[in-house]
Amino acid sequence: MRKLVVGNWKMHGGLAVNGALLGALRAAGHAPCPMAVCVPFPYLAQARAALEDSTVAWGAQDVSEHASGAYTGEVSVAMLADFACRYVIVGHSERRALFGDSDERVAAKVKAALAGGLKPILCVGETLDEREQGVTEAVVERQLAAVCRLAGADALAACVIAYEPVWAIGTGRTATPEQAQAVHAFLRGRIAQWCGADRAVATTILYGGSVKPQNAADLFGQADIDGGLIGGASLVAEDFLAIVAAAV
Repeated sequence: MRKLVVGNWKMHGGLAVNGALLGALRAAGHAPCPMAVCVPFPYLAQARAALEDSTVAWGAQDVSEHASGAYTGEVSVAMLADFACRYVIVGHSERRALFGDSDERVAAKVKAALAGGLKPILCVGETLDEREQGVTEAVVERQLAAVCRLAGADALAACVIAYEPVWAIGTGRTATPEQAQAVHAFLRGRIAQWCGADRAVATTILYGGSVKPQNAADLFGQADIDGGLIGGASLVAEDFLAIVAAAV
C-alpha cells in the first residue's frame, strides 16, 4: 500500500453535520485512492454505521497503551476494535505538545495498536524552532527510533508514517513540496536502513500540514509523498474529495 488520504476531524463534529459529511463521502462511490476518516471517539458508531460496506475506512485519533484498568477517560485498542476501526492516529503533534505524549509513550501506543490488529498512523515532525536550528532530521529520526527500540523494526514498517511539520499545522503555512519531499525521502531512507529496502518502498508516508485542494497535487506529485493526513479540509466533503483525487 502506498497511496492513502486520511481525514483527521480533531475535536469537531456533531451528529447532524457528521451525517451529512459521511453521507457525501459514501455517495462519492469508488475513490481514486484509498481514503479514511479518523473521528472523535463518540462518533465511531456513527462512522461505522454510515461507512460499512463502502470504500471509506474509519478510525480513531488516539488510543491508550493500556489494555484495561483504572485509566479514567482512556480508550483501549479492544474498544476501538469493537467499532471495526482500521486506523488509529498515534503521536499527533497536538497529543505530544498538549497532553504530554513522549516518544516512549507513542511507541507503546504503536505496539498496542498493532497487537490489537489496528494500523497505526504514526505522526512525526519538528517545531519551527527545531527547523530553524537545522535539526529536523534528528527530531524525526528520534521519533521513529523510539518505536524501533520498544517494538522492533517490524512494528515500524507496519505503520503508516505521517510527516507533519508542527509549524504548518492549522497555521495556514505549508511546507513547500521540496521541503516536504526532502523529509519524506529521509524518513524512507531510515526505514530502509532499519527495516529493509522492500519494506521502505511499501511504506505509506503521508504529509500533514495545511493541505488544501489548491496545493495537494503539487505535494502529492513528489516521489516520496504518498498522500495526506488532512485536518480542516477534511471537514468539507468537496475539499476532501478534491484532495483525494489529487493523490492518484
